[in-house]
Amino acid sequence: MSLAESMQVTLRLPTRTLFEGSVQRLFATAQNGAFGMLPNHTDFVTALVPSVLILTSTDGTETFFGVDEGMLMKTGHQVDIAIRRGIQGKDLETLNETIQAAFIEVDEEERVARSALSRLEAGIVRRFGDLRKPTV
Repeated sequence: MSLAESMQVTLRLPTRTLFEGSVQRLFATAQNGAFGMLPNHTDFVTALVPSVLILTSTDGTETFFGVDEGMLMKTGHQVDIAIRRGIQGKDLETLNETIQAAFIEVDEEERVARSALSRLEAGIVRRFGDLRKPTV
């Protein structure tokens, strides 16, 4: 593997790609603590925890992401990050507000969906119970 000035980072959500580009530095938080990564860092895989992911582009600008749990895999000069939920912010100050609004909205939608699923399951169980009753 040759020495490189940058690494290609792809940040994926289950439904789309949130970020794809060339970066000089990456800062993330894993289950065992925060870490930084440069292009010539050793290859590895780690589980990410809900935290702030900071990517520094080749021109020096920083991009901030609020991420939920996920996986990070570095192979050569390619870094692939798969996360459950994530949102991009302009800076750290506004990122917190954006995360709160977006994740709370998603949590409410998940609660409503779980409630509907529970009602469907209860209806199916009731109907199976009716099938077992003998007809007279």
